Amino acid sequence: MRLVLASTSPRRLDLLRRIGVEPARVAAPDIDEDPLKAELPRDYVRRIAEGKARAVAREADEIVLAGDTTIAVGRRILGKPEDEADLRRMLGLLSGRRHHCLSAVSVIGTDGTQRTRISDTVVTFKRLSDAEIAGYVATGEGMGKAGGYAIQGRAEVFVRFLSGSHSGVVGLPVFETRALLASAGYPVG
Repeated sequence: MRLVLASTSPRRLDLLRRIGVEPARVAAPDIDEDPLKAELPRDYVRRIAEGKARAVAREADEIVLAGDTTIAVGRRILGKPEDEADLRRMLGLLSGRRHHCLSAVSVIGTDGTQRTRISDTVVTFKRLSDAEIAGYVATGEGMGKAGGYAIQGRAEVFVRFLSGSHSGVVGLPVFETRALLASAGYPVG
């Protein structure tokens, strides 16, 4: 039984390694990640994770694992910023507010059964000054990240409160991932 990681994210690969899991191969899923009209954040993150898992070719002896993470402010989905102006907008929206980091993980077992779990982590940022936002934007760290920040990097100093899965905010909730892999028969320590 071999594991395929349907993600090219170095963070997801690192998080899998932390729980003693080394994928046999890594494949980049190619799907449209645009939210549907009026789609709720929880539905969105589930649909994307499941779609990524199905988008990767799987041999009979392979298990496919995919994940997706999004930031939700109310019903608003904050994806990856398009540019620095969008990143500034996102950080301004998160400033001094509570938001949800939804991280879905989906596994397709060797029998073709797909199982998905969602981790919902509540994160509260301190109120950010214009200088703090400008300084963070200048690092470039938030580009390519859901919600425009990397909690495992410099943005960690913005976090006043976190309730839930830190690894889920990084990009792959390891508790849920381990449980799904075990339920699919993959040997996890």
